[in-house]
Amino acid sequence: MENESPLMWLGFAVFIIIMLWLDLGVFNKKSHKVSIRESLGWTFAWMALAGLFVLGIYWQLGMNHQAENKAIEFLTGYIIEESLSIDNLFVIILIFNYFHVKAQYQHKVLFWGIIGALLMRLVLIIAGVTLINTFGWIMYVFGAFLVITGIRMALGAEKEIHPEKNPIVLLFKRFFPVTHEDHGDRFFVRQAAKWVATPLFIVVLVVEISDLIFAVDSIPAVLAITRDPFIVYTSNAFAILGLRSLFFALSGLLDLFHYLKYGLSLVLIFIGMKMVLTDTFHINTSISLLVVGLILGTSVIISLIRPPVDDAGDAEEEL
Repeated sequence: MENESPLMWLGFAVFIIIMLWLDLGVFNKKSHKVSIRESLGWTFAWMALAGLFVLGIYWQLGMNHQAENKAIEFLTGYIIEESLSIDNLFVIILIFNYFHVKAQYQHKVLFWGIIGALLMRLVLIIAGVTLINTFGWIMYVFGAFLVITGIRMALGAEKEIHPEKNPIVLLFKRFFPVTHEDHGDRFFVRQAAKWVATPLFIVVLVVEISDLIFAVDSIPAVLAITRDPFIVYTSNAFAILGLRSLFFALSGLLDLFHYLKYGLSLVLIFIGMKMVLTDTFHINTSISLLVVGLILGTSVIISLIRPPVDDAGDAEEEL
């Protein structure tokens, strides 16, 4: 922690708890299919809250030059996290399709998956900051890792999730019985005087594993912007909280942004090089924000201007 007081951590924790309670306990008390209109409303709401949080940081830290830098660091980290989360949406869609999760249960799965992700990322962020502060050279390792990851993404080496082969899922099934029957939106049911997990809980477990895999990329990317745990975690948290609504808003449109993965790969390579060159060539956070925004914006515009080519359709026309 740098300038942020324990009160700011406590206030953010209370804010998260209240928002999660409103989400599941009030607005989405009953399982239902989330409409595009509803998901867009929540997406804009989370973006607006993130914007207000930027102003809150600026005000709380004294509205001076240092406070301005912190606000820009949060905004840059938030944009990077939110953008990289879009790549994770493709995997979540595959997971839901693999397990045949009904539309009305997807919101609950993502809700509990996000709670686990918030806790898991807090641990990873504290560990990452501790490693960097203890071993300065680890920045070069993180940077090289991001560059390699960006290149692999551009070449199409996607992360794959194989639920039936995942060691964590296999380990869970070894020590805890899992029923094969569908039990609606329940994660555990009682059968023959003992509790058993439902397939829907396995889906939550796989979603958590996928987030852990993506966190290995995204957290070092934000650590390249700032080493302040509060800024890193809050930017992660806002991006994760907005991920669920973003999923329902974009799940049917992701194929339109077919060049976005190249933009994300360039962002990872840029951030990785920023970490590798941290001691020889300093890049201002405002410049980083501008570069990231230009890369992502350009990839989206090109995707809209040049729609994906339908190979099958082209083949039929040639015949």
